[in-house]
This record gives sequence, structure tokens and C-alpha cells, in this order.
Amino acid sequence: MSADACHFTSRLAGAPISWGVCEVPGWGVELAPRRVLSEMQQLGLRATELGSDGYLPADPAELKDLCAEYGLTMIGGFVPLVVHESSERERTLEQAGRVAQMMSAAGGTMFVTSAVASWDWGPRGELDAAEWRYAAETLAMLDEVVGAYGMTQAVHPHLQTMIETRYDVESLLEASDVGWTFDMGHLLIGGTDPLEFLDAAFDRIRHVHLKDVAMDIAQHVFTGEQSIMEGVQSGMFTNLGRGDVPVAEIVRRLEDRGYSQWYVIEQDAAITDGMPADGDGPLLDVLASIEFLRGIETPVSA
Repeated sequence: MSADACHFTSRLAGAPISWGVCEVPGWGVELAPRRVLSEMQQLGLRATELGSDGYLPADPAELKDLCAEYGLTMIGGFVPLVVHESSERERTLEQAGRVAQMMSAAGGTMFVTSAVASWDWGPRGELDAAEWRYAAETLAMLDEVVGAYGMTQAVHPHLQTMIETRYDVESLLEASDVGWTFDMGHLLIGGTDPLEFLDAAFDRIRHVHLKDVAMDIAQHVFTGEQSIMEGVQSGMFTNLGRGDVPVAEIVRRLEDRGYSQWYVIEQDAAITDGMPADGDGPLLDVLASIEFLRGIETPVSA
């Protein structure tokens, strides 16, 4: 096997949000699915996450065929769920089962749980010890629900969710043995050193989102002065290697520790200056990130 085939960049994947695809009104221009998937293929990406609800086909067979047309594997995707409220558990488990069934039938294996405060992404609050235990019980149930469809749950720390701050991350690590999506950008914004998280919780990392952050912009979102959309439109998430996340060192440590799953380039973007011409737009930003990643020297597997 060639060195290129063994390099971690052979496990790079994409996400529609890196092309500015988001269901939030006013986010920006939304590129057509076939353009996004064809640009992923052009860049040599091997797989994609599902993206925002309704963007890619909901019919599993149609979704799987569409991805295959562009040489892409369907990884799975990001699913907002309410895990801390007892009154919402039944709905949460039902929703998880429905989405897991669909994603699994399309070839997906990764169920990325976002622990939102409410179904409409209402304001977050602080949980007490009993509420963390309840959330941990719900997450354990979700492991079983999605596992029945051959999927792995990976909780995603994320701005303006119940797992945002360093305290939240530490509380969930203590309360639950659930797997994690290692989103280095959201961890840093919330006050968690991603290198410390990697060292403390490597055995819990099931999935990786490669994300770099301009912290001088992100702090305004973290403090509530700006919305996530405003932060993204202001350039909160930079091309990899240009922000404040030690991306190269993180990747080296992950590879050295034996991480062997997908690396999803997820640099949330918003297209606010009109429809980009073919060969222009987010394609160039993702390309710049890929070129940065190719320059990272890591252990090569035999």
C-alpha cells in the first residue's frame, strides 16, 4: 500500500455546512446538492455527513444512490435531541429511532447527538447533578436505540447547547460513558482545551470534526453578543491552520494514539455575496484546508 493511501488524508470526509448549507433562515445562499457532492468528489473526499434536515434525500435508497454516484460514503449525521428533560424522553427516543433507521439504511454508521435545550434550540441553562444523571441515562438508552440499527452514538459538544462549557464537558464525562464527536473548535470556544480533552478522553472519541476558530470573533458568540449565524458570517470558523485551534498537533496525537475513523472537515460557512461561479466559493476554502492537512506529518500505518 502506498504512503498516500496510509496517510490520514485518505480518511477525509465533507459536510454540507462547509459549503454554506444550513436550514436557518437568512444564513446565506444554499448550493444545490449535486454541486456540493460533485465538489466533494473533485476534492478527493471519500464520504459525507447528511447535513441539514431536508437537504439531501430522505429516502434511504435514493440517498445512498446519490452519494454513490459521486463516490461518497454516507457517514451519518448531526441529530438535535433533548436528553435532559423527563417529559421529552419518549419523543427523543422515537426521533432517534426514526433518524437512525433512515441513516443506517443509507449506509450511515455515525449518529451524532447534539444535546439541545429544546426542540427549537431555546436558551440553555445549567444542569444540576441529578439532571446530569438523568441525561446520562437517556444517552445510554440512545446507545441501545441507534445500536439496534448498527449505528454508533457520538455526543457533539456545541455552542448554545447543554454541552457547551468546560463544566458541561467534565460533567458529562463523569456522569456517562457515552462516545464523543471530537469537535475541536466547539470545545475550544466553550473553554475546553482540545489537547487536554484528547489526552483525557481518547478512548471515548468515536468521530472527529476538523474545525478551526478565530477566537476573537467566537468570543462574541460565546458571550451571547452575536448569534451563531452572525459569528459564521463574520468568519468565526477559518480555514484549517489559520485559526487558534492547534489542528496539526491534534491530528498527530490522534494518529499516534491509533484513531482510525473519519476526519470530517466541518468549517461552517455562509455564502453572503451571491451565488459563486463554478470553481469558486467554499470549494476553494475546503481545498486550502485539505492542502494544510496534507502537509501534516503523521505516523504511517503498515
